[in-house]
Amino acid sequence: MSLLVVGSVALDTVITPHGELKEGVGGSAVYFSVASSLFSPVHLVGVVGKDFPEEHIDKLETRGIDIDGLYVAGGKTFRWHGRYGEDFTDPETLLTELNVFADFSPDLPEKYRDIPFVFLGNIHPQLQLQVLDQMQSPSLIAADTMNYWIENDMDALMEVIKQIDMLVINELEVRLLTGKRSILAGAEKIQTMGPATIVVKRGAYGAFAMTGDHFFVLPAYPTQNVIDPTGAGDSFAGGLMGYIAEKGKISPENLRMGIVYGTLIGSFCIEGFSIKKLEEITPEQVNKRLDHFRSITCF
Repeated sequence: MSLLVVGSVALDTVITPHGELKEGVGGSAVYFSVASSLFSPVHLVGVVGKDFPEEHIDKLETRGIDIDGLYVAGGKTFRWHGRYGEDFTDPETLLTELNVFADFSPDLPEKYRDIPFVFLGNIHPQLQLQVLDQMQSPSLIAADTMNYWIENDMDALMEVIKQIDMLVINELEVRLLTGKRSILAGAEKIQTMGPATIVVKRGAYGAFAMTGDHFFVLPAYPTQNVIDPTGAGDSFAGGLMGYIAEKGKISPENLRMGIVYGTLIGSFCIEGFSIKKLEEITPEQVNKRLDHFRSITCF
């Protein structure tokens, strides 16, 4: 089934111990869309400036991503510059220029409004609510957020959380949102706020998920070839949601396999700058890595 994503589209300059990428295509909606397109038809809503290179548009269309919701505004595209240290933990932000993204107001094309699976990328909660107001009874709504919105616009964020089915956040954000140190206790508290399903991204430590009273823990896929971690979390979410949309419903079994595939797609993402590795992978490569992952996690 079809999948809608609303989020950022950016030009990223990234420095890592392995080199530098200047003005590569990035943004949550881009990583998510390319990852999810391995499984399901995906429709992207975002905004870029008139300086956004046509070659990046071509990359999205080559993946079969519907970009009728990608608006071109007068001005410059959102830019982010970051630098990673030797341990590849949270990057140092060197520059953030919102540009046209500062005035982004998602107006969904009519044909997008009955798409059954919806993912609200990490944008202002008021914009997430604006998207929800335009949707017509989707089957599943999932959302991402960040510590900034938890700390600075909790009221709007809580309105979003009340209306969604799945929340995808990281371990720090669970603690900020709930005041609980335990992921399990935090997930249970979030369930009382609205979503029945909580997925916690734990970076190099893998992922945790809870749906109803079922929970699931998975390690990260081991790789030594870390080039650029940018977009790994969005790629994980794209693989997860793409798989669930392909299956047509969420269930404990589909959630588990969605997290497995999301983890694998994220492991490919970090092996290159920008979306380079995501563009190159094939279903056969994913399934080969799946077989290996299964062999090292079964006991």
